[in-house]
Amino acid sequence: MTVTGPATSSDPSTSDPSSTDEVVDELRTFLEENWDPELTVREWWQRLGLAGWSAPGLPTNAYGRGLARNDAVRVQSEIGSFGALGAPGGLGLLLAAPTIATHGTQEQIDTYVRDIVTGEAAWCQLFSEPGAGSDLAGLTCRAELDGDEWIVNGQKVWTSLGHVADLGMLIARTNVEVPKHQGITWFAIDMHQPGVEVRPLVEMTGHAMFNEVFLTDARVPDAATIGGRNNGWAVTNTTLMHERSGLGAGGGSAAAGMATPGTVAKHLDRPCGEFVSAPPAGGKGKGAAGAKKGGARRAGPGLGGGSAKLLLDLAKGNGTNTDPHIRQDLVRLHTMGEIARFNNLRAKAAKQAGTDIPGMANLSKLAMSDMMRLSRDLSLRILGPSSMLHSYKGGEEAAAITEATGNPFLPMVTGMALWAQAPPIYGGTDQIQRNIIGERVLGLPKEPNNDKTARFADLPKNQ
Repeated sequence: MTVTGPATSSDPSTSDPSSTDEVVDELRTFLEENWDPELTVREWWQRLGLAGWSAPGLPTNAYGRGLARNDAVRVQSEIGSFGALGAPGGLGLLLAAPTIATHGTQEQIDTYVRDIVTGEAAWCQLFSEPGAGSDLAGLTCRAELDGDEWIVNGQKVWTSLGHVADLGMLIARTNVEVPKHQGITWFAIDMHQPGVEVRPLVEMTGHAMFNEVFLTDARVPDAATIGGRNNGWAVTNTTLMHERSGLGAGGGSAAAGMATPGTVAKHLDRPCGEFVSAPPAGGKGKGAAGAKKGGARRAGPGLGGGSAKLLLDLAKGNGTNTDPHIRQDLVRLHTMGEIARFNNLRAKAAKQAGTDIPGMANLSKLAMSDMMRLSRDLSLRILGPSSMLHSYKGGEEAAAITEATGNPFLPMVTGMALWAQAPPIYGGTDQIQRNIIGERVLGLPKEPNNDKTARFADLPKNQ
């Protein structure tokens, strides 16, 4: 085994485009020397993460390689093309790691980010509350200091992946005597302690991604305070920025494989070969050679920015590609994806120049919502009457539907169609994104708000 350390670049926002090919060559050498489908998921993710390839966009002191976003995405794509298991996904890699890398101490980075990039810990986001969603700063979850620990009481809702999480990104009110934005603290909380109760919210897809979480005298070490006491709003904005930009870019990893990080899913001790298939045409990897027969599986294409090719293939398969309305919307979807890609390149160039494009994350989030809705409508029209069939139980029921329709992509398409209205809501609704763009980018008058200067303790409360 040869595990090379990350490159020495120190700035996560910049990378020399001329060196990208060299980085990819280094990655391919690493994969040739280290990838083996017989490795356990834990063993592989240890190699991948400690070499800086799980999250190459993170700075080098946070187990990354300091690559710009587009170069980091290319790295993940190369891992998929090789046929290797991709980096551990989830909210840890997307949100917690970059937030802690930005605001945490080196000790906190070594404690939390290391376990994220190696897949040892899965994370969830404990932000929204029944009375604090769009107005996130109106949260009432309270944390009170008791020696070197905080005692937390409150309720969270719409907690993504809370039922499989080891740790949570928690924001709680730690000072009620100051304006609401100034009395919030960001914590890393243990989700397995007795004071945390997670209740999954079953969706119309038949699955549960979101949860409500009840915190009753839950405890958080003061050492798990990220960014300092009462500075949680600034830390939260960093998390939300990564959420919106990540969602706008399609989120997740482009690499192959569907293994889930953390202790709850119990994937870490299983062979990698159970989660990957052979590499695509032209790939040079060992793929799932040696994997158990029938055990390989691979994530299908998502219905985000990369959906146009999938839907075109579906349309060609059933002859609907000759429909002028479908052809028009296919071109429209492709165009929207290309615009999103060029906007990412613009953002990258701006960061390399030491500047930023105001509102780009919000615009990306809006674009992603539009693409999801168009992908939903278009895919259902392409599939026709069969798109009315969806398995809520999976297993034999799903297999029977697939056999009856002869379309192996049907479960994925219908599942994503049912899911398509969620992205315009989570990460800040489309309406919120437009408010932010209007007020902070375009300079339009702000909406009337009488609680800007009032103390949180003096604001009216729901009874």
